[in-house]
Amino acid sequence: MVDQPYMTPYETAGYTDLMPDGKARQFTFVMEAKSVITRPAGGQELPGPGFYEITGLAWSGKGKISRVEVSSDGGISWEEAHLNEPVLPKALTRFHFPWSWNGRETSIQSRCTDETGYVQPTREELFSVRSENATDHYNGIKVWYVHANGRVSHEGA
Repeated sequence: MVDQPYMTPYETAGYTDLMPDGKARQFTFVMEAKSVITRPAGGQELPGPGFYEITGLAWSGKGKISRVEVSSDGGISWEEAHLNEPVLPKALTRFHFPWSWNGRETSIQSRCTDETGYVQPTREELFSVRSENATDHYNGIKVWYVHANGRVSHEGA
């Protein structure tokens, strides 16, 4: 354990985020709140319209996850998911959400809030403050596209 940064190549490259104005933010040690849907997710296929359970993981380097919301309409509306116990600080928290898929193309996504009130940002919100080069500590909302044939992928229509 050390009491200060040692400016090693890994430390300066991996924990520095280039900002939109060209300046660098040193050091990014804490991972902010992030969630990701793990089912249905990329490479999976839904056999057809019907009831599914959306599941995923959320975490924050600043404490406990206090809330996860899921959108199944491209981020237009959000509904609260159920958090599986135990919900512990700085630990993965499982969530699930009941979803009825009508068979039409859509996108699904989750966003979480931690106990500090920090809300997971969209990709656009994150890049507006950190730039597109800040990928090492990326915590933007992940979007999965559910195609009419049931295939789930990262690519939209």
